[in-house]
Amino acid sequence: MSFIYLASTSPRRRELLRQIGVAYRLLRVEVDETPLVAEPPGDYVARLALAKAQTGARALGRRKPAPVLGADTAVVVEGAILGKPRDRNEGLAMLARLSGSEHQVLSAVALVTPVQRAVKVQESRVRFRELTLAERAAYWEIGEPWDKAGGYGIQGRAAAFIVELHGSYSGVMGLPLFETAELLREFGLSGPI
Repeated sequence: MSFIYLASTSPRRRELLRQIGVAYRLLRVEVDETPLVAEPPGDYVARLALAKAQTGARALGRRKPAPVLGADTAVVVEGAILGKPRDRNEGLAMLARLSGSEHQVLSAVALVTPVQRAVKVQESRVRFRELTLAERAAYWEIGEPWDKAGGYGIQGRAAAFIVELHGSYSGVMGLPLFETAELLREFGLSGPI
């Protein structure tokens, strides 16, 4: 495998692919991220990861063919999906919901070629310590939460809020590396490590 296409502009996903030695080229894709009525969170992230990969594959046009990887991550509290906060009020409300409790992070990765497609979902549990209103406001003001599912980034300053993590650090960050490497192997692609 010389490279794959990454159907994402997330700098975190790019960093994670580099970490395991996967060469990639970026594809910009637009996918409606609205959950379906009564859609379970695991189905939601799997559907979006696959939709991103398939949309990217259709957009290749005359570019050199290669597998397309799509990914999606959702923070889930009591069955409710917390997306990216739209504004300060929503971001602070998300942080208040996460404060002093455990939540689930579901991260899906999909790989698509002209003859094959597959999706894997990784589940992690994360527990936050109690956060004061001042801490939540200060965290929002640094700008880190606005473009992240659940309104926080484990790889940034929010790491200081996390009491426990059961699962995959890279999955909470946005791309489960174990599952990504498994998919590459299953597709017969010489890959990382």
